[in-house]
Amino acid sequence: MSDTKFKALVVNEVEKGIFHREIRERKIEDLPSGNVLVRVYYSSLNYKDALSASGNRGVTRKYPHTPGIDAAGIVEESQTSLFKPGDKVIVTSYDLGMNTSGGFSGFIRVPDSWVVPLPEKLSLRQSMMFGTAGFTAALSVYKLINSGINPESGEILVTGATGGVGSIAVSILNQEGFSVCAVNGFSDESDYLLSLGAKSVISIEEASAGNAPLLKERWAGCIDTVGGNILASAVKSTKQNGAVTCCGNAASHELPLNVYPFILRGITLIGIDSQQCPMPLRKKVWDAIAEKWNNTQINEFVSEIPLELLSEKIDLMLSGRNRGRTIVNINQDLI
Repeated sequence: MSDTKFKALVVNEVEKGIFHREIRERKIEDLPSGNVLVRVYYSSLNYKDALSASGNRGVTRKYPHTPGIDAAGIVEESQTSLFKPGDKVIVTSYDLGMNTSGGFSGFIRVPDSWVVPLPEKLSLRQSMMFGTAGFTAALSVYKLINSGINPESGEILVTGATGGVGSIAVSILNQEGFSVCAVNGFSDESDYLLSLGAKSVISIEEASAGNAPLLKERWAGCIDTVGGNILASAVKSTKQNGAVTCCGNAASHELPLNVYPFILRGITLIGIDSQQCPMPLRKKVWDAIAEKWNNTQINEFVSEIPLELLSEKIDLMLSGRNRGRTIVNINQDLI
């Protein structure tokens, strides 16, 4: 089927430093090598996709390129015994959409080591309501719980709570029975955060206040998505033997911190790497999403668009005016 034609969003550098996005017709033979060919039905929009679509060389080195770090679809061809045509699958993370042609396309071709079987209780569309952001949130909650933190331990802080990872983390923690304090955005999103299950909301200024080596103990744990001073303050105000997960650097990649929280309070700082998460753990977390964390609250904050409207949504995200999750319907014949 090498001559099969399909649509894809293609980003091209038309002049040095000037990038243009358009929907193009492509062929299977245009795709990179890989032993699993997937017909994509849904993708989702992430900030990393928006960066790739705007020519950010830190995400994507070479153009023309098709972004999309998430994809859900059906196996069309397989050269491995792990998958067969007709299997429903999820592909997120690894190099998809970064330097490998991504999910904003009718087809992707990838190594089988990137492919996750779609859990039985999850639809293709539902999987992209979560996507990389939801998987990262779920992995953070999973590791926080496995560090020994439970609802009786006390309040959990979620930073960057209005973003994709943070908002899903708030919702999952609420489902698990935790009392969640969410950090608001630059504009007031209190109603949104409370509707997700947060019990209280604090400002960015309050979350990042305090330059002392240690702060008053407040949190049993924290899911941090932004880094910088907010992460440092969270660590310094976490209770004895608490745990903090770290998965982002939207505020800063620097961490102005000392050793006292670790040697005097026994705080555990847990790094979250969803991109290279080992496959056994990846499957376990996706199963948890399908079984117990696939809540209906997220439905209220998901918008669905066709591929043709994606460029407009990318511009909204880059300007900071996009809220909630956006899933992209790549094939109109829905599954």
